Amino acid sequence: MSDRVGLVLDPVFERHVTGPGHPERPERAARIRERLESSGLAARCVRVPLEEADEALLTLVHDRDYVRRIRETCERGRTVLDTEDTTACPESPRVARLAAGSLYALCREVASGHLARGFAVVRPPGHHAERDVAMGFCMYNNVAVAAAAVRAHHGIERVAIVDWDVHHGNGSQHLFEDDPAVFYFSVHQWPLYPGTGRATERGRGAGVGATLNCPIPPGSGDDEYLAALCDRWVPAMREFRPEFVLVSAGFDPHAADPLAQLRVTTPAFAEATRIVRQIADRHAHGRVVSALEGGYDLDALADCAETHLQAMLAPAV
Repeated sequence: MSDRVGLVLDPVFERHVTGPGHPERPERAARIRERLESSGLAARCVRVPLEEADEALLTLVHDRDYVRRIRETCERGRTVLDTEDTTACPESPRVARLAAGSLYALCREVASGHLARGFAVVRPPGHHAERDVAMGFCMYNNVAVAAAAVRAHHGIERVAIVDWDVHHGNGSQHLFEDDPAVFYFSVHQWPLYPGTGRATERGRGAGVGATLNCPIPPGSGDDEYLAALCDRWVPAMREFRPEFVLVSAGFDPHAADPLAQLRVTTPAFAEATRIVRQIADRHAHGRVVSALEGGYDLDALADCAETHLQAMLAPAV
């Protein structure tokens, strides 16, 4: 099996223009790209070609009318999608399709064994996007699309989603909360947008028990953040035994981030990556793929992305 690490990294993701003063701005992807290239980390990875998600892929989790509405809204020159925090430009629908499609292309290479694991630096982010609502800066739920696709097309039965963004991934939870084969885990600040993610939210119907939320209060730091992974997620994964692991890699829990009040440090993201890789190595043949979600202080974002990719490139322990 390959030990090569795949990377989705391209200036095209800087073409989704969100408007003056918007925190989810093109500079986020540009700063990460510049850091990973200047550090030499990008050169150590296999660059995965961009791929645009088609309607069949997107409608694994989104309504067909929603996909059409996203396209038509932007074609008409409108800049606001559903909620006022989610803005767009004429190029945004294509960039969003490239984000979802390229993440799946990376997952396909990992699922096939051509790559061991990977990191997709894509935007717009995805974990707040519901089946038919754009919200929280998100248009298509990139990780949810990838989770549904690897199950539909690669004979993988059980997928774990690890969401370590500071905000709860309401869209990812809701899309799979009645499905026992997709385990959704989130560690996030509480209270905070979007107001979902209580510890009592454990799934619905056949999916009860396949949702695990670990809300932590403002001011929490590395100890509380990593304990959620070590003490709650790891034991759950020993029982669930995922065959593929997806990470909603938001770096906004960082102490420098302007949109929340956690105190997580850069090295903690390396440790979080190691914890996730150990579970993937034990149960999923090492198959773990991460996708960029939040992170709004540009320096901290670049630092954390670099640290995360270093940990993905490190030899297995």
